[in-house]
Amino acid sequence: MPQIVTDKPCLTFPGAAVFALLLLLALSGLWLGADALDRLNTYNATPDLRGLVALLLLLAAGFGAIGFFTVQPNEAKVMTLFGDYVGTELASGLRWANPLLSRRTVSRRLQTHHIPAIKVNDAAGNPIEIGAAIVWHVVDSAKAVLEVDDHKTYVMLQAETALRRIAGTHPYDHWNDRGHETASGEETLSLRDGGDHIGEALMADLRHRLQRAGLDVTDARITHLAYAPEIAQAMLRRQQAAAVLAARRTIVHGAVELVREALSGLKEKDIELDGERQAAMVSNMLVVLVADKDATPVINTGTLYG
Repeated sequence: MPQIVTDKPCLTFPGAAVFALLLLLALSGLWLGADALDRLNTYNATPDLRGLVALLLLLAAGFGAIGFFTVQPNEAKVMTLFGDYVGTELASGLRWANPLLSRRTVSRRLQTHHIPAIKVNDAAGNPIEIGAAIVWHVVDSAKAVLEVDDHKTYVMLQAETALRRIAGTHPYDHWNDRGHETASGEETLSLRDGGDHIGEALMADLRHRLQRAGLDVTDARITHLAYAPEIAQAMLRRQQAAAVLAARRTIVHGAVELVREALSGLKEKDIELDGERQAAMVSNMLVVLVADKDATPVINTGTLYG
């Protein structure tokens, strides 16, 4: 199994100090070179070591200038030398390191990845559309660069996979009082009513998946949730039927309570009704209270004789 790399300090130097040193080398080389040329032109002397030293100083200053680099705030430079990981520079500003080092810039700023609406099946097997927004950032630059080819593409793929898993383990909505139960008998939250709990579950799953790449998730939210178009109308009728049934249940419960109170009130007023009249009264009151339309009273005026 390959060894997992992680951030470690890299030997670098403040850029201002090294710049002053290289400038001194360059000026020294120029002075020696000018002095050597002056001796050749004035005295026709043979070339000596002055010219060679001047050339070496100028080459050293030019080669050393390649080692300058800048690190922006909330960025990092991952250093490699001939394929071997050397370290990571996190200090911002002008820095200098071995010119032979290869440097890769990694942003450690917060980034947002939006997952567009994708079609999945919920825990009840219903096709739904779900989308989410993920806020993430790099916490280990070496892992982000050396453990995966492209950490941004890795985030995209893992985020969609995690969202599909979350959607597949929760129902879109509860259609009964008990809710949806898992195989172990525990009731699960629905995607519609889960709210922050669903977001926390998605964030925990993503953290586990992205840890290998040195990434962390700071927030995850469901941004889109709807039934798939092919069943949207059927589910709307189902929701309407459930709402009508709940309203009817409330109406019947209230009507029964009103009938009970009416019978209790008659007893308190010493008005006694036999069983047949009580049954007729209960039936009429329930019809009046439960009916969708206003009741039409019928008054018995007796029998008319011509």
